[in-house]
Amino acid sequence: MATVQIRKMTKADRVVVSELIHFSTNHWYQTHGRSAVFSGAPALTEVFFNVYEALDPGCGIVAIHPNGRLIGSCFYHPRETHVSLGIMNSHPSYGGCGVARALLDWIIRFADREGKPVRLVSSALNLDSFSLYTRAGFVPRCAYQDMFLPVPKSGLKGRPRGVKRVRRARLDDVPAIGQLEMELTGIQRKKDYRYFIKNQAGFWHASVVEGKGGRIDGFCASSASLGFNMVGPGFARGPQEAASLLWTELDRYRGRTPVFLVPVDCSPLVQTAYAWSARNCELHFSQVRGAFQPFRGVNLPTFLPETA
Repeated sequence: MATVQIRKMTKADRVVVSELIHFSTNHWYQTHGRSAVFSGAPALTEVFFNVYEALDPGCGIVAIHPNGRLIGSCFYHPRETHVSLGIMNSHPSYGGCGVARALLDWIIRFADREGKPVRLVSSALNLDSFSLYTRAGFVPRCAYQDMFLPVPKSGLKGRPRGVKRVRRARLDDVPAIGQLEMELTGIQRKKDYRYFIKNQAGFWHASVVEGKGGRIDGFCASSASLGFNMVGPGFARGPQEAASLLWTELDRYRGRTPVFLVPVDCSPLVQTAYAWSARNCELHFSQVRGAFQPFRGVNLPTFLPETA
């Protein structure tokens, strides 16, 4: 087994890392009888580098083979309560070099020094990655249905009654959003909320649902990026609030096919998504290494920036 070197990712790695994400992800799915995840040119997957660099400059690592080739990459995102592990990729031509394990060990050591748990969302179909994480001490905490929905150009049908309580999120909502997520999930990431709401990248949107007395009962963001059209992250006190937020964000993408994750044990929301004509495409697990508070309400994770 060749020894790989792990070093910090730099801006000069942007193109190579983006090409690696595009190629290695599509290669895994296509060699396992599934469709490519990323269509179009590899430049579209630069969205991963761009988002993490905007949130946490320099919080990415790469694996370098002794021959000098970049053969692995991973992002990490330090937050107030935890460290999230972003998309991880290793070049399929270098299997057996211990790339993924070396990247994971680096991030675990970083989180241990910070005294924080590590969280991620991992595919339930990729048993190699599932085993990688569970061997390292991660515990699956919740299962999610990955769903996709072709939104009609005329707009999404089945408008929930609670949509009238949904409005665009504002920066002055951030304290209440953070308090709600801490209550429901035990984590907090105010930097993320501000990033979505400010939308300096030009493709984010964020909504909240208001309860009695102006109380925030839910939050949801979404990405309109051509390389990453997904609804989430989001969280809400209950299925009705979650459905209203999800419907609002989905309806923004008329003529497109966004992806979103729904907890498998939240039957009311699952059935609502089916009624909108959503279909399943994969399963994912929320995995946590370290302290974990059981979820309350409804959690809607995403892959960028990684949530669990």
